[in-house]
Amino acid sequence: MEHKQTLQLPVSVVGITDVNRLDRELVAIDEFLRQGAIREPGTTMKLPKTSKLFDEIVSMNDLNLIQEDDRNRLRDFLRDTQDSAPRLHISFSTDPSPLFLQRLMNYLREKINPRVLVQVGLQPNIGAGCVVRSTNKVFDLSLREDFRKKRRVLMQYIQKLEVHDSKQEVKA
Repeated sequence: MEHKQTLQLPVSVVGITDVNRLDRELVAIDEFLRQGAIREPGTTMKLPKTSKLFDEIVSMNDLNLIQEDDRNRLRDFLRDTQDSAPRLHISFSTDPSPLFLQRLMNYLREKINPRVLVQVGLQPNIGAGCVVRSTNKVFDLSLREDFRKKRRVLMQYIQKLEVHDSKQEVKA
């Protein structure tokens, strides 16, 4: 029996909505090919359009969608990803750039899980950094949290400056 390699997600597939869209496109292609097999020869059919993302996952995994086995492998992979891929929610103060997201996905897929999915959120009040949530943990890596943790040190420093400034005023 031939062992086929596990399929991979391109780094441009970021979240569950991307996976769902890929699944819908695959269903459309599958339907098109099935209808083509039962139609009368010579009737025209309109090939479903595919996204750049779909073309990327097909070429990355060297799939031939005319082959039913390849379509089934991709369908099983996408559905398994929908059901069991690890998910993170990461909030930033502003929208991250596409290049940053690509680098982040590369890192997460290499270090955490090759199928990890990310939902990007916005929290303008965090200042800088991000807040990462998994199913059971929260990591607040924001400037807001850093200031909160160092509040006592900051207050002591400010008080020293105030005392120093008031001594300077008395001398003058």
